[in-house]
Amino acid sequence: MLGATGQIGRAAVRALAGDGWEVTAASGGGGRDGTWGDGVRTVALDRDEEGALATALGDGCDVLVDMVAFGRGHAAQLTGLAGRVGSAVVISSGAVYEDGRGRSFDTQGEPDGFPEYPVPIPETQPTVAPGDTTYGTRKVALEQGLLAAGDALPVTLLRAGAIHGEHCRTPRELYFVKRLLDGRGRRVLAHDGRSRFHPVHVSNVAELIRLAALRPASRVLNAGDPQAPTVAEIGAAVDEVLGRETETVLVAGAPPEGGIGDTPWSGAHPVVYDMSAAERELGYRPVTGYAESLPQTVEWLAGQLHGRDWRQAFPKMVRNYGEGLFDYAAEDVWLERRDRKV
Repeated sequence: MLGATGQIGRAAVRALAGDGWEVTAASGGGGRDGTWGDGVRTVALDRDEEGALATALGDGCDVLVDMVAFGRGHAAQLTGLAGRVGSAVVISSGAVYEDGRGRSFDTQGEPDGFPEYPVPIPETQPTVAPGDTTYGTRKVALEQGLLAAGDALPVTLLRAGAIHGEHCRTPRELYFVKRLLDGRGRRVLAHDGRSRFHPVHVSNVAELIRLAALRPASRVLNAGDPQAPTVAEIGAAVDEVLGRETETVLVAGAPPEGGIGDTPWSGAHPVVYDMSAAERELGYRPVTGYAESLPQTVEWLAGQLHGRDWRQAFPKMVRNYGEGLFDYAAEDVWLERRDRKV
């Protein structure tokens, strides 16, 4: 397994080892998770070093699971190993989809650029063109390169939604958890709090990986939780976990100035993935739901924040969303102005 000590990898190793597979967990540092059994072998591997992956494979493997594949180069690397790999399971992303007007996650920052997908989105929905410039275009290039291998290397590509759970480098739940821990009694939500960005817990992705390993084939499947809650419902669920009550101020339409009310789930239209193909082809049944998994996630987040600035605890969150994510001063100015108008 490549990327074994990442967020999905940790859960996937547990799922596969628990299913009786002999797992070799490869990562840049060669580390191991404390929840893995002694039977899991670990190895340090830089998959971009010339020949390193081929050497690590030795005589080959039945299934190669890849959490960290991006673009044409990695597709060529994996297909070049077709004779030594029985099948593969590779993580892709829902960011590959485009709507009927050519909008995608790549255009969401433009005026009227947020995609309007069917609800739910089937795997047959058109994708952006393959390329090397964005996350979505690179994932499409990866998918097309792998699917072109056909029967020589059966590959299940999992188009994951908004991944959540422990060990996330960009935990969207931080938006609500930190506010509550900081004693904020009010929060602002754009789009009337109705935005939906389909989440998927790491254990559900791991279950899809486990099932795909047992049923090799070339295909693409969505990866999502059994529910796709609204952002307001997510905020309420976090409140319940922490035993707090928060006043939610709803804004119709896009966030006002300064991105106030703009959350990591916010969008003008819902993003919900159709899970019927995974149920039909793999017999997939989710391991957990969003609300059921949330207490463990919140506990982990609180532990990561304890005694640390959020920017230190989650530097990638800063890079992805900016420091304005918790600009309380600007939030308060806007709320005071609103209160005077009401």
